[in-house]
Amino acid sequence: MRRWSLWARNDDGSAALEFITVGVILLVPLAYLMLTLGAVQENLLGAEAAARHTARVMGQAEDAATAAERGDAVLDGVIEEYGMDAANVAVSVTCTPAGVACPSAGATVIVTVSTHVSLPFVPEIFGLDRATSIPLEAAAAQKVSRLWGAE
Repeated sequence: MRRWSLWARNDDGSAALEFITVGVILLVPLAYLMLTLGAVQENLLGAEAAARHTARVMGQAEDAATAAERGDAVLDGVIEEYGMDAANVAVSVTCTPAGVACPSAGATVIVTVSTHVSLPFVPEIFGLDRATSIPLEAAAAQKVSRLWGAE
């Protein structure tokens, strides 16, 4: 009985070692998850803002040339503000009903912004950054006045 109690008390310092080991094993993935979620959230908010503001500006412009010019300016501003990679951003502008000029009076302008986010600390060798990227897409619609373009 006495021998068992001596063996059981001989664990000096092991709690600190266990705490450090388990802490590092849990803390590193948690920190990586937070970095990844931050990058995804930043780009998702940027894509959503780009789609919404571009659609709004295009729907409120006086004519098609002004709509395209202002849409490009707003898109460039949002991409810069949110720190997105302009090479990864693709923009699609369509109008409904189908077959009408885009934008035109009474139509609905639909702006879709697509991008992708590379995971943090993933190297670019062998295309790993592209293989592990997360695709994101946001769309916004804006109704154009039926009096649009009228003098």
